Amino acid sequence: MIQPNNKIHDLVKEKYAAIAEGKRGIGASSCCGGPTPMINIQTIGKVLDYQDADLLLAPGEANLGLGCGNPIGMADLKAGEVVLDLGSGAGFDAFLAARQVGTSGKVIGMDMTEEMVKKARDNAERLKMHNVEFRLGNIEALPVEDNLVDVVISNCVINLSPDKAAVFGEIHRVLKPGGRIVISDILRSGEIPKALQDNPAAYTG
Repeated sequence: MIQPNNKIHDLVKEKYAAIAEGKRGIGASSCCGGPTPMINIQTIGKVLDYQDADLLLAPGEANLGLGCGNPIGMADLKAGEVVLDLGSGAGFDAFLAARQVGTSGKVIGMDMTEEMVKKARDNAERLKMHNVEFRLGNIEALPVEDNLVDVVISNCVINLSPDKAAVFGEIHRVLKPGGRIVISDILRSGEIPKALQDNPAAYTG
């Protein structure tokens, strides 16, 4: 039987809470299914088109090697813009965005896992990033005001949502007119076999 939405949310929370607490993460599977030991974070990041200077930002702390692309590289962020990072995890992309929008801009990181939000806030304090904040909530129901955001970014997170129509509806709601969306994610090709639909681990693997 296909997993109900609340069950999928619980599975995702459980996995990413464990990653945030260091029980799984460096050395566990990334969202793209491969191992992400500390020694490979730099290599994976280069393959995903991050710059060397970006990859020096807190590897293993802010950068847990869980992404599947580089939305920052295509976002063309400008000073003063407001950026929303859906599924911000420990804060890596949010911090890179905060550097680009500068002190006149702002970045909001959203994550559904309390442990990840705490880790991101701790990282922000340690890195002295004052123009970024992290909020707890689901990307299907964002605690963000209407027409607030210039750019929405997300890195390998929307695929984890059981209600993608709600996610894109929320993106539309919070974006300013003329706002931009830059998403790096996994897309389905063909039908998902029933055995995978019925496998709880597949929703977070």
